[in-house]
Amino acid sequence: MRDRIVIIGNGMAGLKLVEELEAIAPGRHALTVIGAEPVPAYNRVLLSSVLAGETTRDAIALRPADWYRDLNCALRLGDPAVALDPATRTVSLASGATLTFDRLVLATGSLPIRLPLAGADLPGVVTFRDFADLDAIEAAAATGRGAVVIGGGLLGIEAAVGLAGRGVPVTLVHLMDRLMERQLDARGAALLARALEARGITLRLGAQSAGIEGDRHVTGLRLAGGEVLPAGLLCMAVGIRPETRLAAAAGLAVGRGILVDDRMQTSVPGILAIGECAEHRGTVYGLVEPAYAQARTAAATLAGRDAAYQGSILATNLKVSGLPVFSAGDFLGEPGTEAIVFEDRPLGHYRKLVIRDGRLVGAVLVGDAGDGLWYLDLIRDGRPISSIRRDMVFGRSFCEAA
Repeated sequence: MRDRIVIIGNGMAGLKLVEELEAIAPGRHALTVIGAEPVPAYNRVLLSSVLAGETTRDAIALRPADWYRDLNCALRLGDPAVALDPATRTVSLASGATLTFDRLVLATGSLPIRLPLAGADLPGVVTFRDFADLDAIEAAAATGRGAVVIGGGLLGIEAAVGLAGRGVPVTLVHLMDRLMERQLDARGAALLARALEARGITLRLGAQSAGIEGDRHVTGLRLAGGEVLPAGLLCMAVGIRPETRLAAAAGLAVGRGILVDDRMQTSVPGILAIGECAEHRGTVYGLVEPAYAQARTAAATLAGRDAAYQGSILATNLKVSGLPVFSAGDFLGEPGTEAIVFEDRPLGHYRKLVIRDGRLVGAVLVGDAGDGLWYLDLIRDGRPISSIRRDMVFGRSFCEAA
């Protein structure tokens, strides 16, 4: 009989695992994928583009249901796992069904964080994580009463840009003094802020949310100083936390995420974890690239091959409000580092390269991120850059021509 493998989670990590496993061991396993949402996996990164009307839900779908059927992979959608029993090797679903497995992979992803503010349970207070959230946002945005988005990280900016793209007046509130502080330095964040303001988004930086106004529906956000920002929609986009409840209830070792080793194996033999729910060497990654790398390692582990995930260098490479943004490694510059900075203010281009001991260890690019992946390779390889140090801020083609 074929090895019965159950994958809990049909997000981007879970789908990548199916693709990788079928690529290296086609037909060798009896696969079952459990998805909490009623639709197959889609690209969550593009939710804001759907919100803005720039693309459609169908366009961001990654694989149709027929693709799973062609692989003889059982796909159970809209029926989330509610209990896991490692002793009996069974998974219980919300529908009452019970599945038996030989090995199992947890790809349960993350949950959006909801701030514990008074009024947070009012209609019109939403998060921004999945299609259900998108439905709620679109319904509230249709009232035309304006929106407040809490959170100046990537999720919050995506939500604000999407709403602005629909013509909704948006105020973006952020506790920190600059946007995307985990990915950008002060100058890069200032350029991003200028691009958002050009889209009609009002920014309130260094502002603390104190409570949500409203009776039967949200009417505004009250700041710590007492000011109320009026809105008929309030979107909390302040971050995510790993979905570990199923694993913890089953007795698996859990920290911030589900603890895994270099083979993506949890504390229980035969049960693996990947993606946003997994904690590897003390780090929980909330990005797609590490999730895909973990999926490749998990596939090799399940197929009986040698593989080890060594961790990922965090990198961000995207367009925010049409502005290319890239950052990787130690972009702020810890003590003992030096920085090379280039800025073309009329074009809105900014580059900062951080060097330690003759090697590139971090980079920030705003406005022109075309060389981002080249800089990332230099950071990952850790090779000396003395021969290109003078020219490298101008990019790969300049260095190769020099």
